[in-house]
Amino acid sequence: MKDVTSMAPLAQSRRFFWATGLECSYPVITGKNGRQIRIDELEKTRHYQNWELDFQLTREMGLRYLRYGPPYYKVHLGAGKYDWEFVDLTFHKMKELEIIPIADLCHFGVPDFIGGFGNPDFAKLFAEFAEAFARRYPWVRYYTPVNEIDTTAQFSGLLGWWNDQEKSDRGYVTVLKNCVKAAILAEEAISKVQPDAFFIQSEGTSYYHALHPEAVDRANFLNARRFLPSDLSYGILVDSTMYQYLLDNGLSRDEYHWFMRQGQRLRPRCIMGNDYYAMNEHITPPGDEPITHSDRMFGYYMLIQQYFNRYHMPMMYTETNQRNYESAEAWLREQFSCVLRLKYEGFPLIGFTWYSLVDQVDWNTSLREDNGHVDPLGLYDLDRKIRPVGKLYKELVAQWHDILTLEMPGNAKG
Repeated sequence: MKDVTSMAPLAQSRRFFWATGLECSYPVITGKNGRQIRIDELEKTRHYQNWELDFQLTREMGLRYLRYGPPYYKVHLGAGKYDWEFVDLTFHKMKELEIIPIADLCHFGVPDFIGGFGNPDFAKLFAEFAEAFARRYPWVRYYTPVNEIDTTAQFSGLLGWWNDQEKSDRGYVTVLKNCVKAAILAEEAISKVQPDAFFIQSEGTSYYHALHPEAVDRANFLNARRFLPSDLSYGILVDSTMYQYLLDNGLSRDEYHWFMRQGQRLRPRCIMGNDYYAMNEHITPPGDEPITHSDRMFGYYMLIQQYFNRYHMPMMYTETNQRNYESAEAWLREQFSCVLRLKYEGFPLIGFTWYSLVDQVDWNTSLREDNGHVDPLGLYDLDRKIRPVGKLYKELVAQWHDILTLEMPGNAKG
């Protein structure tokens, strides 16, 4: 039998985490005129004007769990300085409506005074913010400290798109280690205040398919690198190639061993959050030719087993959607079928999330351009009118809410 991190505190309620989320990215990019501008998805999706309605729609959908974060860059004004006005309004309303937030504390951006993820003081400052948040809202129990660290490190440190806008392996490793350190220090700080906290660490579920025999080494490298954020977060030994890569690009031996110790110690408090979209699988050509999306080849059902076999942890499907709204219902049915099959086979999958509640804006360019392009990804459109996929999700929640619990028949992966 495989070892699985204890789920006893979660199993007390036996409740499956049916969830949605409010997209709350806020990276800094270079605008058309060369100026640095902030892309705030809560603003673009008009959540600041419609937050009460958005919470009501969440409950009308039959959902209690909401991936939702404060606009970190607006709240954290300086060392020890915070503006909680909007956060008080929203989190108190969620408590009143009995919405259980999965608090998304850092989503692709940092406050202006920090500058970027490469700032060596970021981790310490963020942990102070996380502790202050936990003290102010002690009833919040579930957290995503730093969302999608691999995407953050790639877009900010390797591809030059966001925030630090670095374009190097050293830039990637710098953002990676600072984000993982920030998440770990935040988890320690939150745990002092909320001993019953759990950390749902949302990461992309990806795979690189070799297009040609000459691309195998490149694909193998990328398939090893995709695990680095979770390896460092959970204290899982990396392979020799990744160890050399980390050391060659700025991670010290002492830092590596610190991640191994702290990750292993905190791992029992963690739930492995996995995000999967059709674009998460990639065609990898030889040399330096551009990598392209492959659409799904393995799919979530196969890929999540790779991650489970590596980490042996409780897991949650923390994001999915379909860019083509006309096929969104088919995509939802397919992903839910994967969830059911995994549950019946005994995998410790505790929840599912359609992301997000309302449509998003400018994700067709990965937020690299400020065009106001509406991406029809939500359960509701930006006028808060329900989409067909929203009606289907509401139906599935109603049908399966009392059946799909944390434990289902099957051979438990215990």
